[in-house]
Amino acid sequence: MPRGDKSSYTNRQKRKAEHIEEGYEKRGVSRREAERRAWATVNKEEGGGKKSGSGRSKSARSAAARKGAATRRRKAAGSSRKGTGRKRARR
Repeated sequence: MPRGDKSSYTNRQKRKAEHIEEGYEKRGVSRREAERRAWATVNKEEGGGKKSGSGRSKSARSAAARKGAATRRRKAAGSSRKGTGRKRARR
């Protein structure tokens, strides 16, 4: 897929970008700049083109998502262990 190809975006994302672009043009931004900003906004808010949640590979996840998943796995495995909390101070 060549750079700039919008075929991987959903119809909803395309409409959203078009609406954002129109708003920029009404404010006096050039057509090319308005289009660039509109797609940048869609990418930022929705993470790019079509991506199903369950079908994504581990490498397609963001670093924060991988870290969060690892933390949840670690905490779930550790919840059955006793004595993992803070130690009490002696009186």
